[in-house]
Amino acid sequence: MSAPELNGAARAFARAAEAWNWIERTLVGLLGAFAMFIAAFQVFGRYIDPADSINWAEEVIVYVMVWAIMIIASQLVRNDAMVRPDLVLRLLRPGVQRWVEVFNCLMALAFTFGMLWYGWAVVGTALLLDQTSSSDLQFPMWIYYTALPTGGALMFGRYTVRLVRYLFFFDPKTMSVGHNLAHETSSDLMSSFTE
Repeated sequence: MSAPELNGAARAFARAAEAWNWIERTLVGLLGAFAMFIAAFQVFGRYIDPADSINWAEEVIVYVMVWAIMIIASQLVRNDAMVRPDLVLRLLRPGVQRWVEVFNCLMALAFTFGMLWYGWAVVGTALLLDQTSSSDLQFPMWIYYTALPTGGALMFGRYTVRLVRYLFFFDPKTMSVGHNLAHETSSDLMSSFTE
């Protein structure tokens, strides 16, 4: 592949990645807004007419927030914000950090594949049993359970991209743990170090 083709492919990949990010963030924002609307509607209903207020609002809020958490977990992988032992990684040379990160990606891929596999098994069981919630809403539980394999698939994709970056495009200046103090501190705190 020639350099212009590679550059065009890189631009297309960057556009697709940015669209992926926008869709996830927008969807999570809409889910959060919907949860807030349901909560406000329930509070208002209890204040105006307690006898006829909805009794399923908490249930729906939990369903919506679990979906939002499973979707936003992909952004945590993208932004390198998952919980990990940074203190230990900072003690390692960048070349060693690279292979520790590759190992981390492989383990995370195995875990997220498990989320996908077993998540779909749970969804299939809920569909087979025609499982619904016990509230008046009678919400189909397979919709709620689908959040698990969806989150697993999104994280699997992010870890795959991360693994490819560490295997083939590793840059110790930008991809080492603790490489950029400015991104970890506020600008005010950073200015106190540089004065």
